Amino acid sequence: MKFIRFAEWKIAQTGEGIVGLITNHSYLDNPTFRGMRQHLMETFDEIYVLDLHGNALKRERCPDGSKDENVFDIRQGVAIAFFIKHGRSKGCRVLHAERWGLREQKYAWLENNDWTTTDWREIHPYSEFYLFVPRDEEVLERYSKFIKVTNVFPVNNVGIVSSRDHFVFDFDSEALKRRIRMFCDPSMSNGMIREALKIKDTRTWNMKEARSLVQKDEKWETKIVLCLYRPFDVRWLFYHNAVVERPAREVMRHMSVENNLGLLLHRQILGTKWKHCFCTSQAVNFNALDQAKGAVLFPLFLLPESYEGSVWESSHTPELMKHNINSQLLRLMNSCYCGYFTPEEIFFYIYAVLYSNIYRETYAEFLRIDFPRIPFTEDYELFQKLAALGKRLVDLHLLRSPELDPPIARFQGEGEGVVRTGKKGLRYDPKTQRVYINETQYFEGIPPKVWEYQIGGYQVCHKWLKDRKDRRLTLDEIKTYCRIATALGRTIEIQSRIDELYPSVEERLLPVQG
Repeated sequence: MKFIRFAEWKIAQTGEGIVGLITNHSYLDNPTFRGMRQHLMETFDEIYVLDLHGNALKRERCPDGSKDENVFDIRQGVAIAFFIKHGRSKGCRVLHAERWGLREQKYAWLENNDWTTTDWREIHPYSEFYLFVPRDEEVLERYSKFIKVTNVFPVNNVGIVSSRDHFVFDFDSEALKRRIRMFCDPSMSNGMIREALKIKDTRTWNMKEARSLVQKDEKWETKIVLCLYRPFDVRWLFYHNAVVERPAREVMRHMSVENNLGLLLHRQILGTKWKHCFCTSQAVNFNALDQAKGAVLFPLFLLPESYEGSVWESSHTPELMKHNINSQLLRLMNSCYCGYFTPEEIFFYIYAVLYSNIYRETYAEFLRIDFPRIPFTEDYELFQKLAALGKRLVDLHLLRSPELDPPIARFQGEGEGVVRTGKKGLRYDPKTQRVYINETQYFEGIPPKVWEYQIGGYQVCHKWLKDRKDRRLTLDEIKTYCRIATALGRTIEIQSRIDELYPSVEERLLPVQG
């Protein structure tokens, strides 16, 4: 970015010239660089961009699904760009071309072509992102009429960043308490604690100071709370400011209320398929939906600002809460439908829309770079049908639905119930529809679609067990896994039903934009 800016400055000084650069391609569509792209269009008369792709970080593949390789031995994608200033144009023409495929194929094409033989496509970058990549303008125009989810739920923030998950998270609350007691034990030296708990000082955190703060806290046990760590994976967290790097309390405090709901989304994703949506009734970890990007929590209800109670230390009730729904939207909906909608119904409707495969596929290129926009229908009956399906999904994903009984999966085999790795460890057999956790024990009755199902960047059925490698599954964990598999199976069925209804949503949109 600095090289591009320096070259632009030199050209601006002379009044005309050409800049040619081979760089990574992140600036072409990353929302962070929207201002940079706008500024380049104000400086230059013509911009030619040849995107060579090959981005392993985005898990890029060719449009036909085949392998896409980088032209260099790097993980970031590559682009060739020409920025031309001649002073004879009003406005800036932006032209785009791209090459996909194996490295040798790209080399061969580059060897035999120049800018005159490249099949350039003129694009028209405009607010708010000024993207230097092609977009379906008709689809974008329709999508822009939907309301952005941040305008539905004004209060939101990224999840908790501990910077030391192995220390502050645990499957077992008692094991976590024992670890914190050790951390507070004055008879143990700092060196002993570092060695025993595998923790070390960082630029922003000092273990000695943290120990002192926790030792002075007589109520530290009340800081052990439940937190959504991964999809369907709720763990105990020592939620103490002394050991958690970024607690995000301004939003997480609202999740201390029993039966509150939170929507989990991403602002940006890597890859082309958007599956980054989940719900929670607890606080959430930063990487709850994806290891590469941070999940953003949108709570449904909010504690009043004046509330001074310590989060999770007392019993909060919904009566204390106010909703986190845009009041103007709520008024518009109630006037349009001549009725009253509860915040929960709006939450459920949004959840159903975000689980529509049609919606996800149609707006994939826009979902990849920014928060989703929600199409609200003016059809009252359609709204109610989708809200009902959304509620079913939420109940399934919180593992509280009556549809989970009886479960589709069963645990079979003799053994100790330990999740092993390697050839005879954790694996899936599509023929028998079994998920083996070791050589002799397995979950049966899990179809391939359920095994492969992804939420965010995680293959749920695999990830949940993989995170428990070398651990003996408890009876509750075995039951939970069977319920997770059942929830995913029911989710796939409900998504099909949502897709039957979704096209009608866009036929009768509520007259709101933003």
